Amino acid sequence: MFALKRNLFLFILFISLTITAQNKKSVVVLELFTSQGCSSCPSADKALNKVKQTQSNVIVLSYHVDYWNYIGWKDPFSKKTYADKQRRYAQKFNSETIYTPQTVVNGDSHFVGSDTSILNEKLKTYSEVANSNTIKISNVERLNDAYSFDYTISGVVTEKQLRIVLVINERKTEVSRGENRNKTLLNTNIVVNEIYKPIQKDFITGKSTIKIPETVSVKDTLSLIVLVENNDKDILGGVEQNL
Repeated sequence: MFALKRNLFLFILFISLTITAQNKKSVVVLELFTSQGCSSCPSADKALNKVKQTQSNVIVLSYHVDYWNYIGWKDPFSKKTYADKQRRYAQKFNSETIYTPQTVVNGDSHFVGSDTSILNEKLKTYSEVANSNTIKISNVERLNDAYSFDYTISGVVTEKQLRIVLVINERKTEVSRGENRNKTLLNTNIVVNEIYKPIQKDFITGKSTIKIPETVSVKDTLSLIVLVENNDKDILGGVEQNL
């Protein structure tokens, strides 16, 4: 009788763990290249915000490019470095042009960011692909104009690096000129600083810092995002923590 009960318990435990594993979705990272000066971008911004509010396994990032600034409105979050990042993706995807709104999924594929049908399809597909790495962060602390934190990585780290990102969770902007004049735009997880850190073979734990730029106001709430990526810019795992 004892053996029967024990076997029944182990069977129930196995079924429970199997169901949990099947229901657990992998971390998916969406990078939206956008601009407040682009008339077709607000719909993509809204789609990204909806994903953030409804998909707990998805990390979203808004990179504001600078090549729309010439038509009357200078995006306050735009940087040339983000347009350069987009050009590097274009090289990876064998594309001769860059465009907005463009969404890149796990550094692996891309689509027009306002196309919600493709967005949902990509989320379903990539949520079922197991992450090669997981990362945990702890002891997050603000030190004057920077945040420090500890990290622990699991999985193989050979020829990989950390991408450490600081984002403003949400900002509304009243646009007075350009293609979106007289509109109030909502942007989500706006990238305001980003650094890279090589992962040493024998150091899967460590400590790092990231500076808080002047773009951040006292009213802003921030999040820290840490990603693991390989030399081909594929994102293999990540974590997000509100600050």
